[in-house]
Amino acid sequence: MTVYLLRRDELFFPHPEFADPDGLLAIGGDLSTERLILAYRSGIFPWYNNEPILWWLPPQRPLIFPMLFKMSRSLYQSLKKDIYKVSFDRNFISVIKGCATAPRRDSVGTWITPEMMEAYIKLHKLGYAHSVEVWFEGKIVGGLYGVSIGRAFFGESMFTLMKDASKVALACLVEHLIKNSFYFIDCQITNRHLLSLGAYELPRRVFLVLLDEALKKKDSIEWNKEPEPTSKTAKFLKEKLISRRIYEANSF
Repeated sequence: MTVYLLRRDELFFPHPEFADPDGLLAIGGDLSTERLILAYRSGIFPWYNNEPILWWLPPQRPLIFPMLFKMSRSLYQSLKKDIYKVSFDRNFISVIKGCATAPRRDSVGTWITPEMMEAYIKLHKLGYAHSVEVWFEGKIVGGLYGVSIGRAFFGESMFTLMKDASKVALACLVEHLIKNSFYFIDCQITNRHLLSLGAYELPRRVFLVLLDEALKKKDSIEWNKEPEPTSKTAKFLKEKLISRRIYEANSF
């Protein structure tokens, strides 16, 4: 197996065909803003616990197409009842810290190291990384963050401290992405939870074609939003979302 070693003084990633069977493409380099942007534009993402940095481009890629997001009945009720308020880009640091520290089922530790936090906070300040905050009685109880380039959103992590809070964040993100004609949410690594939310697992070559199309679109999207009730999101999604069963029946 050949894994490429990246130099800090050279902004470069090897061709996707050189990734190993699990998707590991390269090691090393740094988390500079320039390298991270190049990575996302190439379909690559960093994921590691300790040095060196590991860069991945898996053979299968889970994507959520906004119009095909799967909104469960319980999530719809949570949105409709205005249990929470949701904002965008109001407290990125609290969200990334929440993602790093919130307890997770069947998981110990976190891959969101202090170095990763610092790198994504820089991306946020430059307008690339964005957060969705879920509020309950004036406190953040859930949320998510990711990177937006063109009309592609690269999901990084989410957390929840109350029932459905992270799903509410995702639903409100989906609404925003539909309104702004985004192609997909890149979920990076497949799991059952993502599949239950409507993710499709696509071959790497198909993902890269879709990514190339999404990156041709302009980045000028307004993200900043004050905390708002979620009942309008429930109504919007109920009207706009396409049934997966109907979509597949007419597509294949």
